[in-house]
Amino acid sequence: MDLSANGKRVLVTAGAAGIGRAIAQTFVDHGARVHVCDVDDAALKSLPAKISRTRADVALLADVERLFVDLAQQLGGLDVLVNNAGIAGPTAKVEDIRPEDWERCIAVDLNGMFYCTRKAMPLIKAAGGGCIVNLSSAAGRHGFPHRSPYAAAKWGVVGFTKSLAVEAGPDKVRVNCILPGIVEGERIERVIAAKAQAHGVSQEEFRRRFLETTSLHSTVSAQDIANMVLFLASDAGARITGQPISVDADVRYLV
Repeated sequence: MDLSANGKRVLVTAGAAGIGRAIAQTFVDHGARVHVCDVDDAALKSLPAKISRTRADVALLADVERLFVDLAQQLGGLDVLVNNAGIAGPTAKVEDIRPEDWERCIAVDLNGMFYCTRKAMPLIKAAGGGCIVNLSSAAGRHGFPHRSPYAAAKWGVVGFTKSLAVEAGPDKVRVNCILPGIVEGERIERVIAAKAQAHGVSQEEFRRRFLETTSLHSTVSAQDIANMVLFLASDAGARITGQPISVDADVRYLV
C-alpha cells in the first residue's frame, strides 16, 4: 500500500500543536512540503525548520488572506488542505451560554473552515486535483449535552464536507472528514474538567464514564488521526470522498 506523500504541498490549520502538529509531522515524514498556521506563538516557534508557518486566526478573513499569501510564497501551490483548527467552546446549558461564546465557537470551528477552503479550492484545482480533509468530531454524529455550539459546528462540518465532495468531484478534488473521539491531550482534559463540574462529579469519575461510552473503553491518539489523514490524502485513498470517517474507538453516545 502506497502511503507516500512525496512532493505534495500541504496546508494544516492549527498545525503547531496537538492533532495538527501530529498531522503536519506525519506528512513531512512521508515526503510532503508542509505549511501550517496557528495562533500559538510558542508552538509555532518550536516547529522544525522544514515546516513553514504563519501566525493566523482562521476566524479572521484578513488573517486567512495573509496566510494564503505566505502559502503561495512558501509552497507555490497546494495539493492537500487539512482543516484542523477548532476550539471546544463553552460547556453549559443552552440558556446559560453567552452569545459571544457561541459566535466564537462557530467562527473558528465552521466559518474558519469555509474561509480557508474558499481560498484553497482554486489552488487544488489548478494542481490537477487533490484532497481536503476536514476535522469534525464524534459530536458531529451524536447529541452532546452542554456542548451545543461545538456539536452544531461539527454537524455543520459533515454537511459542508458532503456538499463539497459532490461539488468538487468533477475537478478531481476529494473531500472527507474525520470524526475523532476522545483524543488524548490537554484539550480533552479541559473538556473533562468542565463536564465533570457540569455533572457535579469528580474528574476521575467523569473520565471513567466518558471512556465507557466507547466500545474499546479507550481514548485515541493524535497519531491515530494523523495516520487516517495521510491515508485519505495518499494514492491508497484515491477513491474515497464524501465520507465522515470515525476514528474514535467506537463512541456509542456522548455524556
